[in-house]
Amino acid sequence: MSDAVRIDKWLWAARFFKTRSLAQQAVEGGKVQIEGQRAKPSKLVKTGFTVEIRIGQDVRVVLVTGVAEKRGNATAAALLYQETDASIAAREAAAAKRSAQVAPDHRPSKKERRDLQRFRDRQ
Repeated sequence: MSDAVRIDKWLWAARFFKTRSLAQQAVEGGKVQIEGQRAKPSKLVKTGFTVEIRIGQDVRVVLVTGVAEKRGNATAAALLYQETDASIAAREAAAAKRSAQVAPDHRPSKKERRDLQRFRDRQ
């Protein structure tokens, strides 16, 4: 194993993204930061680096514990990183907040839609 690998390959090998092209698009889109700085797909990542990954509404902050260029099984992928305690707590809090939001039990009626539109227009 080498001591450094491209960030897009590492994200794919660590199973954060299904394909390498999705990992590359995420990096190009600014959804991945290495050591607090925006990364390019060719940026090399080494053991000990801190990587922040935004996937959907969740943000994961992980510490790189290993590098791999090839994608292995989930057990091997789990050995490539360790998520920080603060990141886990923040993700769980955000998930709890999202699940606590009450969705309406019906579609709005015509009157309710007009009221909503008036409310939005006032702001």
